[in-house]
Amino acid sequence: MIPLRLDELPVLGELRASADELTGVQVDSRRVRPGDLFVAVGRGVDFLDDARAQGAAATLVPERPFEAFATLGTLVRARSQARVIGITGSTGKTSTKDILAALCAPSARTVAAEASFNNEIGVPLTLCRLEPDTEVCILELAMRGFGQIADLCRIARPHVGVVTNVGPVHLELVGSLEGVLRAKGELVASLPPGGTAVVPAEFPVQRDDVEVVRPARPEVERDGERSVVGGVSFNFTTEHQAANAAVALAALDALELPRPDRVDIEFSRWRGEEAPLPGGGLLINDAYNANPVSMRAALSHLAATAGDRRRVAILGDMAELGPGAPTFHEEIGREVARHGVETLVAVGELARGYLAGATGVPILLWAPDAEAAAAEAAEVVEPGDCVLVKASRAVGLERVAEALAAVSA
Repeated sequence: MIPLRLDELPVLGELRASADELTGVQVDSRRVRPGDLFVAVGRGVDFLDDARAQGAAATLVPERPFEAFATLGTLVRARSQARVIGITGSTGKTSTKDILAALCAPSARTVAAEASFNNEIGVPLTLCRLEPDTEVCILELAMRGFGQIADLCRIARPHVGVVTNVGPVHLELVGSLEGVLRAKGELVASLPPGGTAVVPAEFPVQRDDVEVVRPARPEVERDGERSVVGGVSFNFTTEHQAANAAVALAALDALELPRPDRVDIEFSRWRGEEAPLPGGGLLINDAYNANPVSMRAALSHLAATAGDRRRVAILGDMAELGPGAPTFHEEIGREVARHGVETLVAVGELARGYLAGATGVPILLWAPDAEAAAAEAAEVVEPGDCVLVKASRAVGLERVAEALAAVSA
């Protein structure tokens, strides 16, 4: 981290220090290194002594955690000359961030958000990883309601704003698709004059003082287990990742960085991870999150990947869809049937809608939670099956995926 002196910080809470300078910020005491500030959030207060034993330069119990992190992130960001990219979208923002980071790394010193560090704590933590020589910082920006992206942008001050796509997500909080557009538009509104907005074809941009880039549907060439998009060879074959790659390439061009010939992406956990199952089967663990757009993409990938294998979908609730949630779930049930799924395990109360829509699917089962779903999966998944596991984060279907993967371990 670009060093900060303790005497530069305003009063943020209960501070205990053993040094005058900070060279990092952590919220997990296990990750503390000498020179770090350990910020105790929630149960973090139970690990203050551990952080000090690890060599923390200071520990902080903040009075208002979000404000404390905003202050720290803002101070570091103000000292950095890095070009900052903010990425948001209804789906694909984490994968697009992962792809863009891999594209930038060969030619620029790059810092990118870990996993889904995308909220009022995660964004400042990423900014606090900036070093004096960092050239590119890639941030993921979450949206749970109006004003959140704007607040994050006041801290991050992005030069390039990327909106991967817009779909029916967080409708409980923003009311409609128009509300989603408005919330995502806060990123474009935050850009400085001369900045670049990378947005979908239908995304409205009212400003005339920023460059607007609208990536076209990518042309994809298959090369074995790789895809060539925009002249770059990537280590994936999924159609939706090719779309994410096209967006990432547009952001790379906005940074005026060269396109490498070949990159291998290390995607964040539980986003289309593939693992072998007995009898030549395949597990697609996409359990991190779900909404109608990403669910359709995952089912399409299941159908394209399964080949002659039996198709099994273990699908949990899609959260935060508002009053239209039952309809969205029933529509996805019809997609399950359309993609030739032979066994569907629906998990959660909303997921009953999948069963209502999945007319013609031979085996339809329901489970109340992830634990029950794991038991059902153990009974119905056969050797040689291709299995998709996907749901919103709260359902915790990674436990089902882990149980299935353990069988072949």
